[in-house]
Amino acid sequence: MQMALSEEHISELILAKNYGDAFDGIVKLYGERMYWQIRRYVLSHEDADDVLQECWMKIWKNLPKFKSQSGVFTWIYRIVVNTSLTYLRKQSLLSRFAKGDEALKAAYSIESDVYFNGDALQSALYKAISKLPPKQRMVFELRYFEELDYKTISALLNTSEGALKASYHFASEKVKEALKKC
Repeated sequence: MQMALSEEHISELILAKNYGDAFDGIVKLYGERMYWQIRRYVLSHEDADDVLQECWMKIWKNLPKFKSQSGVFTWIYRIVVNTSLTYLRKQSLLSRFAKGDEALKAAYSIESDVYFNGDALQSALYKAISKLPPKQRMVFELRYFEELDYKTISALLNTSEGALKASYHFASEKVKEALKKC
């Protein structure tokens, strides 16, 4: 009889050095969430696929190093966040998000993307989010879209919960103001 797919089961597989089954479980349990988290950072489908593939390689390579000091989910999302940030740095996109004109290019990228099928309000939300500074954007997306608690986000971003709460507050206020103009 096969065990139900859960974080605990995946952790047990890793600790038992059954890396193939553990990796398959990670793909099934977290693959889609990983893609959409990456996609919110890098915006385009093709870039998100590239970053996701890099994440899969890092996860596979580092499975033997997983010691279950943190949960599988936390460990994976650290890889997703760090790989996404590395990609953004390599593409010089971090500076792009700091400039208002460049944020409009990011918003245009959302509208012209054939994989994005949101309505006008959803598009306005993504435009507002794309204009946030990188750190605020990341905190906002993890809290709003992923519905993670501050403790988990703190572990992912290696930042205090107080700083995260402030970042989220400022980000949500900026998003609210942008949406009021719609």
